Amino acid sequence: MQSVQLTKGMEAPHFELPDADMETFALTSLQGTKNVVLYFYPKDDTPGCTMEANEFSELEDDFAKFDTVVIGISRDDCLSHASFRDKYGLSVLLLSDHDARVCKRYGVMCEKEVDGHKKHVIQRSTFVIDKQGKLLHVMYGVHAHGHAQEIINLIRDMK
Repeated sequence: MQSVQLTKGMEAPHFELPDADMETFALTSLQGTKNVVLYFYPKDDTPGCTMEANEFSELEDDFAKFDTVVIGISRDDCLSHASFRDKYGLSVLLLSDHDARVCKRYGVMCEKEVDGHKKHVIQRSTFVIDKQGKLLHVMYGVHAHGHAQEIINLIRDMK
C-alpha cells in the first residue's frame, strides 16, 4: 500500500487539516517564513509516539532558533489530539488526518498484519521542508527514540 514515495528536492504536498483545537491549519501558511518538520506517527498516547512527541516538544526552543515549526500528524481525531497534548504538555502542533488523505499523499501508509488481520497503518516517517516548500529530508520508517535530536542535528547542518 506504500502509494507514493516522496524524495528530496520535490515540492512538499500541500494540505489543510484540523488541529487539536479544531482550527484548520494550512501548510502554505508557513511558506516563506518557517522551515517545517512534519512527522507522521501511528497513534496518540502509545509508548513510542509519546516518547517521540515529548522529545520534539523538549527541543522546541532549539527548533525555534532555526525558524522551524514541528508538526505531528496521525489519524486520531482532534479530541484525542487535545487530550494527548494536554496530558503531556506537548508543544508540537498535532493535526488530524482521520481519512488518511494526507498520509497517502506523503506515502506513509503501509499494510501490517495485526492479530491475523491486515490493517493499514501509518509508518513512522519524517519530512523536513524548507521555507520555500521543498523537501530537504525524507525519512520513512524511523525509530522514535532519539529521532527529534537527529532531526535538530540535520536542521543545524542546513545553515
